[in-house]
Amino acid sequence: MNVLRDTAILGLRRNNIEVLEQQVRQTRDRFNVGEVTRTDVAQVEAQLAGARADALTAQSNLSASLAIYRQVVGAPPRNLAPGRPIEKALPKSVAVATTASQTEHPMIQSAMHGVDAAALNVKLVEGELLPTVGLTGTLSKRWDPNGATGAQTFSAQAVATLTVPIYEGGETYARVRQAKELLAQARLQTDLVREQVRAQVVSNWGLWENSGGQLQAAQAQVQAAEVALSGVREEAKVGQRTTLDVLVAQQTLLNARVALVTAQRDRVVTSYAVLNAMGRLSASRLGIAVAQYNPLVHF
Repeated sequence: MNVLRDTAILGLRRNNIEVLEQQVRQTRDRFNVGEVTRTDVAQVEAQLAGARADALTAQSNLSASLAIYRQVVGAPPRNLAPGRPIEKALPKSVAVATTASQTEHPMIQSAMHGVDAAALNVKLVEGELLPTVGLTGTLSKRWDPNGATGAQTFSAQAVATLTVPIYEGGETYARVRQAKELLAQARLQTDLVREQVRAQVVSNWGLWENSGGQLQAAQAQVQAAEVALSGVREEAKVGQRTTLDVLVAQQTLLNARVALVTAQRDRVVTSYAVLNAMGRLSASRLGIAVAQYNPLVHF
């Protein structure tokens, strides 16, 4: 999405340069015949210089996005399709999203497994205070090749051992207390992870909803700016508007189009961010036709 956004912005910047170059030529011609002043020419030239600087910045941003794309994907982008928000995969409300995240997010599941492991460790350490029973058995066979009949001897032995702890100096009790404190720490860590996940869901849901309003506002702004620029140009032809008014209207329209491109990108990215915060951003959830990794194969 960053590549698509920066590509579109660079196209807008370059198109703005072409418009300003044409406007510089027209303004210079009008100056030669005395219709405008030197100030008007300087204003257009200054606007053109700024547009070229903005285009260089846009080119730099695009180069950075292309490099990151190559780093992540492994190949340069070619014929990228327009991005679309995954609205159908999102729940209907932030409450539903928050509830789902508390049971499905991998970080929460990992923390819960950590609690289970800590609880079992407490039982293991407490088990050292209990009696233990051990059973050892041996079986041997001996064959004497020097005997006349090749005598064979079998022997078997079984030993049972009962060990009862009498005095261990408090070391085991200390480790029991330590294991219980680690269990409490794991539970607190789970609560912390739950709150972090909940905060991420609420935050990203807010950005998702805000992106919809931003997109609608940007579309309305572009339409209004186009109408305004057309009117200012017509008024400038009859002397009711100055060159500066036209330049300001052009810049307003350009900024609106850049904002629209950015809003379209944010709309797509925030939809994926909500799914990610819920713990559902996976190949299976997205229905991607790829070979999915199965950890049990290498377990």
